[in-house]
Amino acid sequence: MRMLLKATMDTERASQAIKDGTMGEALQGVMQQLNPEAAYFYPEDGKRTALFVFDLEDPSQLPPLTEPFFQTAAENVRMTPVMTIDDLRSGLQEVSGG
Repeated sequence: MRMLLKATMDTERASQAIKDGTMGEALQGVMQQLNPEAAYFYPEDGKRTALFVFDLEDPSQLPPLTEPFFQTAAENVRMTPVMTIDDLRSGLQEVSGG
């Protein structure tokens, strides 16, 4: 299932992780694990934020995928199922009986 992971970083912890190099290591590991189709990094409400769109094959993947964020600097991690336009069209056809 295609998922959107949004991680909001604690400013103090993220700044320390950047200084000591653990942020770069954690992001590299997450990128390898998620193999995202898209990844974005930006400030939101004054906090470092990251968005990843990736395929979640099994819910048991959640702890190993989210733990690097929590251990490094994440203040909040959210996961949301998302669709492409083709997924939406297919779902709407099913709902409309077509």
